[in-house]
Amino acid sequence: MKIIWLGHGSFRIETGELVLLIDPWLTGNPMLREDQHAAAVSGATHLILTHAHFDHVADILPLARKMSCPIVGQYDLMSYWSEYENQDTVGFNKGGTVHLGDSVSLSMVPASHSSTFGTADGPKAAGSEVGYMLKAEGHTIYISGDTDIMADMEWMGDFYKPDVGILSAGGHFTMDMTAAAYAAKRYFDFKSLIPCHYRTFPILEQTAEALRVGLPDVDIIEPEVLRAIVI
Repeated sequence: MKIIWLGHGSFRIETGELVLLIDPWLTGNPMLREDQHAAAVSGATHLILTHAHFDHVADILPLARKMSCPIVGQYDLMSYWSEYENQDTVGFNKGGTVHLGDSVSLSMVPASHSSTFGTADGPKAAGSEVGYMLKAEGHTIYISGDTDIMADMEWMGDFYKPDVGILSAGGHFTMDMTAAAYAAKRYFDFKSLIPCHYRTFPILEQTAEALRVGLPDVDIIEPEVLRAIVI
């Protein structure tokens, strides 16, 4: 399996014949040059969304139309897009699990954030924020989405037992590195941990040093854009 960072909270996960794009933000992403966009999305089979803020959702509908692949996400928003945007969607909800292809399962879990669209009349609610547990190739990956520490992490870690974490850790809008280290140490038993939602803007954390200090026994992998992390 290959986990490939596209900058900010966006990832490309290649497993078997599937190419999963998690919150693929292309337009206006300071960390992903325009000449890298084609490589970032090539061969996409599924678009997976955690919530509706612009830095996660801006390119979802254009990509779905261009790539002719389904959008996978929280039921309310997926139902809206299916009905009003005529999109192929897979809508489910927290506690549910869907299967992608023959060997990948995706379970939806809680997050603690918000989920709105920006409109001319102000922000409008767009379903709810979520995270995912992705099972493939003998691994379980916790994709936190944008979140703070939450007590739900206790049962999530115990029930799903993820060995790989992809955690938002940039601060200001989500956990920072110190908080992410606390959550990982208290609630999970990760073998590898990939921070995200950082370095994009000056207001966010710029390094994962505090994460590394807080988790000396975990393999902290600071991702580089379009460089594959093989697990």
